[in-house]
Amino acid sequence: MPATAFLFPGQGAQRVGMGRDAYDASAAARAVFDEVDAVLGVELSKIVLEGPEDELVRSHNAQPAILTVSIALLETMRERLGERMPVPSHAAGHSLGEYTALVAAGALDVAAAAKLVRRRGELMQRAADATPSGMAALLGLTLDKAEEACAGTGAQVANANSAEQVVIAGERAVLERAIDRAKEAGARRAIPLEVAGAFHTEVMRSAQDELNEALAELNLRAPAIPVIANTSGLPLTTVEGIREELGRQLCGCVYWQRSVEYMAAQGVDRFVEIGPGNVLTGLVKRIARDAAAVSVADLDGLSTLT
Repeated sequence: MPATAFLFPGQGAQRVGMGRDAYDASAAARAVFDEVDAVLGVELSKIVLEGPEDELVRSHNAQPAILTVSIALLETMRERLGERMPVPSHAAGHSLGEYTALVAAGALDVAAAAKLVRRRGELMQRAADATPSGMAALLGLTLDKAEEACAGTGAQVANANSAEQVVIAGERAVLERAIDRAKEAGARRAIPLEVAGAFHTEVMRSAQDELNEALAELNLRAPAIPVIANTSGLPLTTVEGIREELGRQLCGCVYWQRSVEYMAAQGVDRFVEIGPGNVLTGLVKRIARDAAAVSVADLDGLSTLT
């Protein structure tokens, strides 16, 4: 049997109607939607399944929505596959997805996670509104060169996604300067991202500080399997380690390439992305070329596991 890691997507993967087939066909999936609706006190399920899109894309809705759909699909997998359900050796998630990974690993309850990421989304939007800022994906530039392009500008590397894609971010003026330097250093393209602000940089410091107050009260458990940390690419195995990771994640770089490489080095040869979209599946195929990478974004995706 292949050694399997479960991966969970971050903000940007949302779309109206995501999770609809699981919701309609699986009691386990509906139970997850119902639990989140109850704990948030809003009909998030209606926004997810019916829209409108301009409500779903708001960070305070998009973040718990993606988490909910991802966990609903995970529970549907357990319901449908039974004894054939893959037993993962590791879990990881990109940015918001790290919270979903902690739920999947048993470190965090889905209700507590939904409340926390809704608050996270609110705080991130507030920080973005206070400081006009943005993000840009650099294609064809190494992490070292991207860091050099940012050095001294005030911009930061926000996501090290693969050898071919590094995302930089910062206040608008400093980001433009860093983009110019990146192009001079050989970046083929710099693609502005449609995001509210410079996530995973110091622009988010006020959001991180307020989120840390909620994290201090958060009921956590040691994960049943290692969750690979965004900010280090190394395993989280203790409550203290998880709390420290979440306490720096909003302002720290997401080292996704490093995370995948670590899991592959531990013998993982199958990566299963669970949740809307397939961005992480595509990144894994570029990072760990010898590993299998599949996406479970709907019920049809279950066929890839049988």
